Amino acid sequence: MPQEFLVTAPGIIEFHEYVEPQIQADEVRVKSLVSGIKTGTEMALYQGKTPFLDQQFDLEFRLFRSAAQGGLYPCNLGSWLTGMVMEVGPKVKKLKPGDLVHGGLPHRPTNVCKEDALYLLQEGMSPETALFLDPAIFALQAVHDAQIKVGDHVAVFGLGALGLLTVQIARLNGAERVFAVDVLPHRLELASRMGIDECIDASQCDAGMEIKNRTGGKGVDAGIEISGAYTALQSAIRSVHPGGLLVTASYFTGNGNQLNLGAEWHHNRLTLISSMPVWGMPHRCYPMWDLKRIERTALHLLETNRLVTSPLIEKRFAYAQAAEAYRFISADPGAAVKVILDY
Repeated sequence: MPQEFLVTAPGIIEFHEYVEPQIQADEVRVKSLVSGIKTGTEMALYQGKTPFLDQQFDLEFRLFRSAAQGGLYPCNLGSWLTGMVMEVGPKVKKLKPGDLVHGGLPHRPTNVCKEDALYLLQEGMSPETALFLDPAIFALQAVHDAQIKVGDHVAVFGLGALGLLTVQIARLNGAERVFAVDVLPHRLELASRMGIDECIDASQCDAGMEIKNRTGGKGVDAGIEISGAYTALQSAIRSVHPGGLLVTASYFTGNGNQLNLGAEWHHNRLTLISSMPVWGMPHRCYPMWDLKRIERTALHLLETNRLVTSPLIEKRFAYAQAAEAYRFISADPGAAVKVILDY
């Protein structure tokens, strides 16, 4: 029998056998090839630094409530996966055995899902490139929420996979100047290789002040915070001009003791926007835009090679080494931009 891994307690991964389910008429069975680990949401679940640890999200009231029974664990993990179709139900029309596909599926040797949950891997697109559709969806949503226009000045704080896609999409959306901010030199070097001229090492300066200096004291039109660090959020607040926009697309954990909302936040009348395209959230330009259109647009950017992704894959683990992979990321989140599992 195949084995899947489950998080059974914070920081603990165990492999367990699972039973292959029968496929329904409109379902397909997929054999996994590669999957990507998400360093924000997934790691929060793995480390137990999430409100889901002992609460449930009430979709009617849109708030967290104490869990009625049990807790988060055991749970599986996953974000985006590429695989090969093994079997199809009689009502499946678009896919056939042998097709390469990708979609939002758990880390597992095989998965069964609806045909409509999968995208056909386009000819010439690598299985690894497809793994970046998940962060590209969030990056595109963040750029939309930042309302970036031709000629705008934008600062992106945090250059993980999501941030490095965001700086590229901001440029595609017409930003005249993009400031890429991080504390890790190799991530700043990656941003530079992607054509971002304004790279700032926040470990060596006051990033907010540096951006103000480089913009003649004015600041940027929009700041996008993607590191999940409250210190970076404070710097982003300091970098935006009065009345400007501040978008948060990261998964924050812990408390915000580093925030000082009585300073620039209060005196410059900034607008803070939480950016997240999932969990039933409508696009701010709905009905013209929705999650499906965001997905299709992000996928088109990947399929047409308008986004650079291959340099972002900095570490690979065999599926059987999943526990080691999560320990690696947990010990040093900045050690690799994108970590993937090979099956």
